[in-house]
Amino acid sequence: MAASLRLGRQGILTGLRLVKIKKCPWTAHTFREQVRSLFQSPSFFGLPPLKVQMPALSPTMEEGNIVKWLKKEGEAVAAGDALCEIETDKAVVTMESSDDGVLAKILMEEGSRSVRLGTLIALMVEEGEDWKKVEIPPPEPIAAAALPTPTPAAAPPPVQAPPPPPRPATTGPLRLSPAARHILDTHGLDPKLATPTGIRGLITKEDALNLLKKVGTTGKPAPAVSASAPAPTPAPARAAAAPVPPPPSGRPLYPPISVPGKPGAPGTFSEVPATNIRRVIAQRLTESKTTIPHAYATVDCDMGAVLKLRKELAKEDIKVSVNDFIIKAAAVTLRELPEVNVTWAGDGPRALGSIDISIAVATDRGLITPIIKDAAGKGVQEISSSAKALAQKARDGKLLPEEYQGGSFSISNLGMFGISGFSAVINPPQACILAVGTSRTELRLTPDAQDGSGPALCSQQLMTVTLSSDGRLVDDQLASRFLDKFRANLEQPQRMQLA
Repeated sequence: MAASLRLGRQGILTGLRLVKIKKCPWTAHTFREQVRSLFQSPSFFGLPPLKVQMPALSPTMEEGNIVKWLKKEGEAVAAGDALCEIETDKAVVTMESSDDGVLAKILMEEGSRSVRLGTLIALMVEEGEDWKKVEIPPPEPIAAAALPTPTPAAAPPPVQAPPPPPRPATTGPLRLSPAARHILDTHGLDPKLATPTGIRGLITKEDALNLLKKVGTTGKPAPAVSASAPAPTPAPARAAAAPVPPPPSGRPLYPPISVPGKPGAPGTFSEVPATNIRRVIAQRLTESKTTIPHAYATVDCDMGAVLKLRKELAKEDIKVSVNDFIIKAAAVTLRELPEVNVTWAGDGPRALGSIDISIAVATDRGLITPIIKDAAGKGVQEISSSAKALAQKARDGKLLPEEYQGGSFSISNLGMFGISGFSAVINPPQACILAVGTSRTELRLTPDAQDGSGPALCSQQLMTVTLSSDGRLVDDQLASRFLDKFRANLEQPQRMQLA
């Protein structure tokens, strides 16, 4: 009995040694998962957010302004819902959400200006999560080069050899702001020595002032300290804080900024912040006048037939404007002369397949050109309805990007303001823009009548139009043909139905 028990116990021990006991998978795995889930839980670290960044809502947009938030924190958002209104370089555009979730945190409040593309403006969390526990990411670290390097309080460093003369900091074409140009011209400084910090290499007023501090008011580099000369004794702190003496001329380096609430002294000024639309208008006007060879041609059109037709249509309760007839005549003329319906692309012309007329509309934020699509295929009444709707949306800042981007031909009408004639600036990459003045009554001598009564005086309603054309695309002969056909279409409105 004892021997059998001994053998049984040894057999069990031997079997346990031979059999590899595997660890129970569910115990260790479950424990590890529980620990991992604890440290990754929202209560420990916060919810991982869905980032909402400033988007590019137009091809030329570099920054935008937050006009109004259409959703509040804690409000559910579906893909396609309107999040906020953003003022771009063209209009106020509604930004739509690309994800489903809950708006957890607004980082850029209403009224935030000059928000660069890609900047974080809001945070969202997924549906069902506690939006109040959203994890706000830390701000982006500042570049190491921008941080000041602390200088330890030690013995003065040895005098080094004189630094080399400053080299030009800019290459290529110079771009200066008006204030920077005035400062540099006044003190005779070379603009190439300035380090530009503005957009696209623009030398700002601060850059000019920094250069002025480096080289002094005489326009020459400050004299370097000789290696053999003894190091100058540092001046006391009180002396360092003494006011800088005025320049030899007795005038300040730049006019002081005026103080609000006090009368401005002679030479003071106030900084006026430019909107995104104003900055883009200035940029495109400069680009147009400096890169496009403008050519101008002017012609007078007899508007008697159009005015008569307008009265007849008004009797039938059809209200159209003279500008609607001008748009229709320009579109029909472009269909007759497709050589003018072109744009400049890179290094050559590009023929357009559709005739889209851009009409200039003045708004409080600046000039914008909404587009009437396929104007040649529309009637005058349909053009009138489209023009009124687009003009109202432009004034309200509600134009969609596809409603003002593109276009093949522009029309600017200042006749309603009493302007008799003017020349407009081409809207690149378009080839032409038509400047329209007001109509006026003139007396003209008619040829001999058939009844033999001889010549007689008659009154005409004349309107002056000036075509600004890109000389690379539309030469003088083609511009003359265009104006001749345009005048014929206006003076004989029935031609526009047959063309």
